[in-house]
Amino acid sequence: MKNVTHSFVFLAHWPFAGSFGLNTDILATNLINLTVVVGVLIFFGKGVCASCLLKDLLDNRKQRILSTIRNSEELRKGTLEQLEKARIRLQKVELEADEYRMNGYSEIEREKENLINATSISLEQLEKSKNETLYFEKQRAMNQVRQRVFQQAVQGALGTLNSCLNTELHFRTIRANIGILGAIEWKR
Repeated sequence: MKNVTHSFVFLAHWPFAGSFGLNTDILATNLINLTVVVGVLIFFGKGVCASCLLKDLLDNRKQRILSTIRNSEELRKGTLEQLEKARIRLQKVELEADEYRMNGYSEIEREKENLINATSISLEQLEKSKNETLYFEKQRAMNQVRQRVFQQAVQGALGTLNSCLNTELHFRTIRANIGILGAIEWKR
């Protein structure tokens, strides 16, 4: 503090000479230099001071930070909305998938029932067809057996008749049949 006082005292003792010189006293010249710099800043800066510049810089920085925060919040809100929309879409898709799955299972069950029913009907028709075929084959076999039995009976009867018939019996049979036919004609 003593040095500062000495500087002011020293300024008061300057001789007022008409010349401009270089002062090598650092303490005395610092005060003058500061005064000149502040005066030039005030004159050319038109009232701009260092604290005002600092305040403006800090305000600008604060505004940029607040703007960044607002943008981040808006982006966050937008992202949350998109996330919620995506969740809703996912739920819809899951519900549709479940519905398709259930419809698919139902369709599979219906097709299974239809196939079982169709197979059952086909089996019944095949069984009916088999039974009809067996019946017709049985009838055909029985007819063949009857024909053979009848043929054998006829052949046996012819053989018996041929062996038993002689001409006299043959003529008697013919006369008896002619007599029967004559009697039928008379009745008419």
